[in-house]
Amino acid sequence: MTDLKDPILLTQYSHGAGCGCKISPQILDRILHGNDSSVQLSATPAFDISTLLVGNNSRDDAAVMDLGNGEAIISTTDFFMPIVDDAFDFGRIASANAISDVYAMGGQPLMAIAILGWPIDKLSPEVAGRVIEGSRAICAEAGIPLAGGHSIDSPEPIFGLAVTGRVSLEHLKRNDTATEGCLLYLTKKIGVGILTTAQKKGILAPEHAHLAPDQMRQLNKVGGALGALTHVKALTDVTGFGLLGHLIEMAEGSGLSAVVEFDKVPTLPHIESYLVQKSFPGGTVRNWASYGHKVSELTETQRYILADPQTSGGLLIAVEPAGQPELEAVLHSYGIDAKPIGRLTKAGEKVISVE
Repeated sequence: MTDLKDPILLTQYSHGAGCGCKISPQILDRILHGNDSSVQLSATPAFDISTLLVGNNSRDDAAVMDLGNGEAIISTTDFFMPIVDDAFDFGRIASANAISDVYAMGGQPLMAIAILGWPIDKLSPEVAGRVIEGSRAICAEAGIPLAGGHSIDSPEPIFGLAVTGRVSLEHLKRNDTATEGCLLYLTKKIGVGILTTAQKKGILAPEHAHLAPDQMRQLNKVGGALGALTHVKALTDVTGFGLLGHLIEMAEGSGLSAVVEFDKVPTLPHIESYLVQKSFPGGTVRNWASYGHKVSELTETQRYILADPQTSGGLLIAVEPAGQPELEAVLHSYGIDAKPIGRLTKAGEKVISVE
């Protein structure tokens, strides 16, 4: 077993990393809906309740239940294996990622519960304690308590949160309510999967080591403010399915297609130099295999960037053109300098066209 005196590289204890651990969209669809006629999924009776405003039928970021008083409760969970080597940072990043689901609904978080899986025969309890400390730090930044949790002995380290939030019904944002003509904004840069894979392969330059962690630690607090903007028609966060995957969910859910202007998509510095070295996560390949047929023809570089799995990624915003000045002012007040990366159009042959 390691202890705090040993050089501990958490990513060496897991086969996956961050949101790149996600099951591919194609396989997830089989899990949720089934395609084997020999399996009688209908044997389990459906439970329908009118106060459940957002459930698992819309592939949204969180579940939402109407409280009957003009407000709703938001409930979500997210966890994964280490995407960075430092335990404190792992706790911070996993927590920011989980809390993001509440912000992506236009809400505010209330409290969090920790989910910890730890290989107690390989990593000391003190290292796990650092993960929890990192989580507490981010929860404090979000203004919520880490109110409890549950832990198990597992073969690989796993950490995340179950988060409860609240939102007024008039401010609730979904990922499937966009309208034709909406402009698309992204609040964080793409390329986390490329850089973290370079780190795991040992080819990341020391001067680039801070780029992905610095971004992943950032809370998407602006989501709570976006809930109040009536011109913001749809909202989601970009995580393991990459920009293309989450935009497909938004466009298809809204009965639309999307156009992405590749040169306007914000990317982390130096990612193309690592792509030349074949530094991309396996999740990118799984993502493209799941939804590539829904996207226009891309270059290899475009594919590796736009399908790159993000961990604690930014918010993808669909806003009516009339609300563009107000949106940009709100983003600027949160230190975010973002411009449109595309637009939503009438449904066409491809769900997404990249220009």
